[in-house]
Amino acid sequence: MASVDTNVNEFDRADTRRGPGLHFWLAFWAIALTNLAAALDATSLSVALPVRSDLSPTSRNDVNTGLTQHGQAISAAIGGDGNRQTEAFWAGTSYLLACTVVLLLWVSLSDVFGRRPVLMLALVIFAAGSVVCAVSQNFTVMIAGRTVQGLGGGGVLGLTTVLVTDLAPLRERARLYALISSIWAVGSTTGPIIGGACAEAGQWRWIFWLNLPVVGLGLFGIGFFLKLTRPSGDTTARLRNLDYFGSTLFIASVTAFLVSVTLGGSQFPWSSWHTLVPLCLGAAGMAGVAVFECYGTSTPFIPVYIFRNYSTTAVYAGSFVHGLILYSLVYYMPEYFQAVLGYSPLIAGVAALAQTATVVPCAIFVGVVVSKTGRYRWAVWSGWVLATLGCGLLILLGADTSIPAWIFLTAVSGLGMGILFPSITLALQASVPPADVATAATLVLFFRSFGQAVGVAIGGSILENHMQVELQQPEIASLLPPAIANIGAVTLASMMKNMPSGSPLAMALRGALVRTFQVIWATMCGLAGVTMLSQFTIKEYSMDQEHITDHRFQQEKQESGQEILRLGSNRKEGE
Repeated sequence: MASVDTNVNEFDRADTRRGPGLHFWLAFWAIALTNLAAALDATSLSVALPVRSDLSPTSRNDVNTGLTQHGQAISAAIGGDGNRQTEAFWAGTSYLLACTVVLLLWVSLSDVFGRRPVLMLALVIFAAGSVVCAVSQNFTVMIAGRTVQGLGGGGVLGLTTVLVTDLAPLRERARLYALISSIWAVGSTTGPIIGGACAEAGQWRWIFWLNLPVVGLGLFGIGFFLKLTRPSGDTTARLRNLDYFGSTLFIASVTAFLVSVTLGGSQFPWSSWHTLVPLCLGAAGMAGVAVFECYGTSTPFIPVYIFRNYSTTAVYAGSFVHGLILYSLVYYMPEYFQAVLGYSPLIAGVAALAQTATVVPCAIFVGVVVSKTGRYRWAVWSGWVLATLGCGLLILLGADTSIPAWIFLTAVSGLGMGILFPSITLALQASVPPADVATAATLVLFFRSFGQAVGVAIGGSILENHMQVELQQPEIASLLPPAIANIGAVTLASMMKNMPSGSPLAMALRGALVRTFQVIWATMCGLAGVTMLSQFTIKEYSMDQEHITDHRFQQEKQESGQEILRLGSNRKEGE
């Protein structure tokens, strides 16, 4: 049984005396810092990828001998296999796939072994993947490193969210999630700039090396300041109670489904067996997981009964679409800035600030207001209204859009995405029983990560397929040299930087890319609009709920013997 804190808000009780002390805040910021590493890694590569494949096989050899003409080309620098389109695709997607499939597993392990040691293990794995990427000499090794990073990153993201549920009652989590979201936003904002600067300087490996000091600081803070009680009971007994079959089937099914969605429409036709077989197996497997978790085990790792609440299910659907739209923007806005407007990687990263910099003030504003009022639906609703409007405004982006115009057009979607970060998490936690809040909160991350992987895949599929349709139009086909008539959109976008800007071919290709990106933005707008309508039906639940957790933050004592109040009223000794 989880321990229960009575419905007395210990966070506020602490404030009346000394507030949560320095030890608590050092532990919290160490947790938040781990999110910074994950955010930097998730976004810094998105700017470098569009420019990493602009070298021919001949100049690729020149890079390896130091005679590079374009130092930013990652695939050239590490000797890709010639299929630069596939390399760029999997460098981004492998991280998201690995991160998504292991989220729930990490939380299950932390229920057995404790939050702190499992989070530290996840950070070590994430750092190991960063080293593999940084020293890779071919793309196979780099993609393997990205996968290892994703395995660790899933633990970092999942346990960060769960630890906030351990540290504070629901109403006070609004402030903490606002701060976590702000840290994520800082990483998401600076990541494209750092990635662009490293790519332009020909030092792309530093994109991965820079993870290490951030992870090191996080490990230090967590190791010294995050003191939590251990769950009661025998570890061996808790291991026996793990849902091994359900979790294994879940991981295998989600992997198969995401791989098929990733491959479909980009590397294989949707009608190909390469796409259909894993798609069908994944869908059947996920249906099997639902049945097994309902009827086949007494210790399910997914509390399926929470989906009987319509508000809970609607919020999970919103989390999925939020992730889908978010990463479609993160990955394909840099492509627009570079391929259409002709910006360098660094300037494209700076341009992304108009969209990403709004997340910090929005997240903090939502956290403060929700904590004060105990109301959250207004934030969910306004977030989706702005997200729908913002994605619709992106359709107005053209080949000659002025700087003030694209700043305004991109900022609105950023406002919506920022408001939704904390509000979705809080709305979900308010709608589930307090005893299930840790797993339920992790499922929010799972659906968001699931949506991120699908969003990158859908955007890539639209980019490739619609661009091929555009290239077959007579007015463009007549201008295309035979050598580039059938190349992929990512490679073509990279080549456009070296074309004379006023040439008929360059102008025709930019127009084709603008129309292709408009299809992506219109798709995101439609998804946001449908989701917005579904969110108007969610209920408002009380945020003054009992605080239930087996992993309480431990009390610390001053040298004088006076106890400093922390979150949680129980006094059980622990870790």
